[in-house]
Amino acid sequence: MISIFVILVYDTAVERNPKVLKTCRKYLHWTQRSVFQGELSTAQYRALMATLNTTIDPEYDSIVTYTARSPDMIESSTLGVALGGPGDIL
Repeated sequence: MISIFVILVYDTAVERNPKVLKTCRKYLHWTQRSVFQGELSTAQYRALMATLNTTIDPEYDSIVTYTARSPDMIESSTLGVALGGPGDIL
């Protein structure tokens, strides 16, 4: 199975935040308030994006994903309080 490392960032209307949050938590690890990351198969990535596409209002909301072949190809650093982190996906 081929996996990709995904970083997902969202900015949605308050009324849609809970549904977007719940959907993202099914697939990815919560990192920070509107940020998730994790490894997904191509099929999981497509399913996540399809679900989110039916959840958001494309005229108002925004979801951005960054993908890489491996988490080893990403370097990150945190300033201030580290929120979230690797843990169980709900």
